[in-house]
Amino acid sequence: MKQYIIKRLLVLIPVFIGISIIIFALIHSAPGDPYAYMVESGLPIEEKEIQLQKIGYYDSLPIKYIKWVGNVFQGNLGYSIRYAEPVATVIGRRIGNTALLSITSLVVSSILSIFLGIIAAVKKKTVTDYIISVLSLIGISLPTFFLALGLIKILSIDLNVLPVSGIETTGANYTGWKRAVDIFKHMFLPFLVITCTQTASMVRYTRSAMLEVLGQDYIRTARAKGLAGRVVINLHAFRNTLIPITTLIAMSLGNLLSGTVLIETVFVWPGMGNLLYQAVSNRDYPLIVSGTLFLSICTLLANLLADILYGIIDPRIRYN
Repeated sequence: MKQYIIKRLLVLIPVFIGISIIIFALIHSAPGDPYAYMVESGLPIEEKEIQLQKIGYYDSLPIKYIKWVGNVFQGNLGYSIRYAEPVATVIGRRIGNTALLSITSLVVSSILSIFLGIIAAVKKKTVTDYIISVLSLIGISLPTFFLALGLIKILSIDLNVLPVSGIETTGANYTGWKRAVDIFKHMFLPFLVITCTQTASMVRYTRSAMLEVLGQDYIRTARAKGLAGRVVINLHAFRNTLIPITTLIAMSLGNLLSGTVLIETVFVWPGMGNLLYQAVSNRDYPLIVSGTLFLSICTLLANLLADILYGIIDPRIRYN
């Protein structure tokens, strides 16, 4: 198992280098000059030239990239133009909020989708299967922002039972359990939107994977031996269905950490997605580069986790 994990880690190195080159090149080819925002305006020309030389404005692009990567490995992600503080500090304040929202939604949607997907597969072509399939199709087809705005209209504006945005009630200064309940209320709507969309797509995938396993010869053999249907499903079919589902769940974690820009923006949730949106709006180049790189690393680690879990569930994969 150690060799398998080491091999997977080694594969990530060229992928990381490729991603960092693409991110760096795209930012420097974007409209506007990142260095123009790093120098104080109103300085005399001589002092401005000295500052530009210090931050590497006149270096060639490869030299700029090498310096940037060197700083990243030393923990120096740059200095945010908008927040006037180190980028690492700004990201550190936000990543916990995104992780709370994403991981909670992923856990709940994974449990729901596995349960509903297996039920739909076992009861294939019955009313239960049709209801689950239609609901999941509606969930996939419905635009995320439309669902978010609809829930805000019903639960926040019409019924007034949940707050519209933010993570805490401004000025309330709750502590202990009261603060936890307050955060839960603010988190519920974005959590519900992400969970519904995630569950809708994963149910269909789980159903397909389960149907494929149920059609295998060893399942028919187990049934021919007289094993009860519940035993066949739980002991023989479920474990093999978990192999592709585990990969999907682990990869969904990476996508959620990096793909919640729309949800966090709609609900003004102070996470990484909302932070990146503000960084792009304000042309905060150091924050855009470091934030994008950080989320890319999270996605790579999620893929690594998927590979490791894949090897644990099915030992044939790591031996091959």
